[in-house]
Amino acid sequence: MLKRIDILTLFPEMFEPLLKTSIVGRAVSSGIIDIKITNIRDFATDRYGSVDDAPYGGGPGMVMMCQPVFDAVEAVRAQYEPKGKVILLTPQGQKLNQDIVKQLSQEDRLILIAGHYEGFDERIRQGLADMEISIGDFVLSGGEIPAMAIVDAVVRLLPGALGKEESTAEESFNCGLLEYPQYTRPQEFRGMKVPDILLSGDHKKIAQWRKEQAQQRTRQRRPDLWEKYLEKQKGEKSIPCNDLKN
Repeated sequence: MLKRIDILTLFPEMFEPLLKTSIVGRAVSSGIIDIKITNIRDFATDRYGSVDDAPYGGGPGMVMMCQPVFDAVEAVRAQYEPKGKVILLTPQGQKLNQDIVKQLSQEDRLILIAGHYEGFDERIRQGLADMEISIGDFVLSGGEIPAMAIVDAVVRLLPGALGKEESTAEESFNCGLLEYPQYTRPQEFRGMKVPDILLSGDHKKIAQWRKEQAQQRTRQRRPDLWEKYLEKQKGEKSIPCNDLKN
């Protein structure tokens, strides 16, 4: 189970709110997870703090250099055992999903490298990365936001991070389905009413309603997930987790 996350970045100040608020903040303060931020620029070797340079062969923008990144990874690995799984945040990586999040939560340690500029020197990918992850097919200024997304998604799966252990199982994607509709007080608001079934007290019928709603919502909104869900359900009699129970 995950014990430590190291984040290597050029903008450590971006992570301060993440480590002090909400679920991640509580997990850090309670000792559930240790998260350390390292500034890659601290490992620059010239007086200018250079961490990037023009690409060989020409082209726009600047590329992150090997030396500062390699030195930063080697320095944080020397601080703690085990060495950890090094993850490069890059649009060339595999797209993040809940299955990957679950796998990462089972690692002992993660080292996330948040790039910037036009990308990494290819030798960083070749010599350091155990895995490359993207959070979607869109352009960001750097890997800091993807790193935050991974931290938040992974930490909430750790025992004790959430007040109710069932909470993680009741969220979208954990069983391959989007979450069913949720309601709270008042029973009626601006003409919109809570479905009668949720007020019935019949837990079996409520569970069935939630299952049907989750399936319908997934089929309508995410046909790609619905197809994957159907594949997983072949030969099974029911959804193999407790996300639809009352």
